[in-house]
Amino acid sequence: MGTDCSGSRPIDYAGAASSGQVGVAGVVRLRRSVLSRVIAIGLIAVAAGACARTERHPVPAALVSEAKVPITGATRFWGDEVPKDIIAFVRTHMPSVQRMAAGATMRNGRPHVEYLALSGGADDGAFGAGLLTGWSKRGDRPRFEVVTGVSAGALIAPYAYLGPRYDAQLAELWNNFDSSSVATPQVLAGLLGADALADSTPLRSLIAKHVDRRMLAEIAQEYRNGRLLLIGTTNLDAQRQVIWNMGEIAVAAGNDPEAAQLFRDVLLASASLPGIFPPVHVKVRIGDKVFEEMHVDGGPTRQVFLAPAQFSLKTFDKLYAKPPQRTIYVVRNGKIGPEYEAVQSNVLAISARSLFTLTKNQGMGDLNQIYATAVRDGAAFRLASIPTSFNVKSTKAFDPAYMRPLFEVGHRLGQSGNAWAHTPPEAVIMAQR
Repeated sequence: MGTDCSGSRPIDYAGAASSGQVGVAGVVRLRRSVLSRVIAIGLIAVAAGACARTERHPVPAALVSEAKVPITGATRFWGDEVPKDIIAFVRTHMPSVQRMAAGATMRNGRPHVEYLALSGGADDGAFGAGLLTGWSKRGDRPRFEVVTGVSAGALIAPYAYLGPRYDAQLAELWNNFDSSSVATPQVLAGLLGADALADSTPLRSLIAKHVDRRMLAEIAQEYRNGRLLLIGTTNLDAQRQVIWNMGEIAVAAGNDPEAAQLFRDVLLASASLPGIFPPVHVKVRIGDKVFEEMHVDGGPTRQVFLAPAQFSLKTFDKLYAKPPQRTIYVVRNGKIGPEYEAVQSNVLAISARSLFTLTKNQGMGDLNQIYATAVRDGAAFRLASIPTSFNVKSTKAFDPAYMRPLFEVGHRLGQSGNAWAHTPPEAVIMAQR
């Protein structure tokens, strides 16, 4: 499942607009950048005259750094902030890293740490789900010490974190998913001042169904065992990435229903494309006052991530008896590289295509940043993405006739072991110059 729109196929927005048929099946196709700009450009006149406004109590700018979610534990941190004392920061915000180091798997006399980073991609998330299940069948899928996810990747991440025993649920989900599982159109309300063009209650209900007490308890136990599950959202007020320590939230959920709801809200927020799907309002406290943060899709800040920006993995070497070997696996739920498409000669089609191109290149920047981290810190890098040879076309958002064959492609690649490139495409081009 997933509602991120960083997938590989833009909608014919101009045609939909001219026919008056812009619904979920259409607007969900827009990329993140398309949403923020096309709505701003194409609908600004309507929005400016909207008569309905939702009252909220945002955090005052001067107090943003003091806002805390009202549950126990260090549950989150800024994704763009590097503290002066990283080890002290880790002990506070990611205490399981010390347990990870103590229980590290040994290979050739050295600890080994394996990371999995899952990108967004809307219905292209079927690829990542298939890849994981095929990898399990191959028999050498790692027990990742760190799993990160954004948007569609965030919704796959708990299953990836819990391992092959959850493959059946993951496969069932992505092979039976359609647009009605995601949202209900409310285009007119959106144009008249509501906070979105669609109602994501179906997705909220689906998350609540799958993220049950059992799953939360198992995530909490894996976290106690020294593993990390990190999800990225965007704090829209602050224009900053927030990284959530989902294991810490899952531990709190054992005794606190609000923590369980926060866990689900974070997954929903990471998959909520702003403007298309409603933002998630997270209640926070500053002293004795309650405010609301507005969280949306993690993609506007980072489409895929490994750790907070500028973190050096070698910083953690001192926690281990010997410096560990590291392998970083990145799953890009989309195609990499340019895709030709003849663009209609009208302002909306041109804007949408241009902004889709911008978003795609921003995603490549995120991949290149992770690759640069791997090179700098001596880690092995592995990248999987939808093959360019996959040419099935979808006729609507979250089209089962598209997602099922895509799941199978991912499954075959995962089982074959041939899914992984050792560098991003741009790194290969640079090396050939």
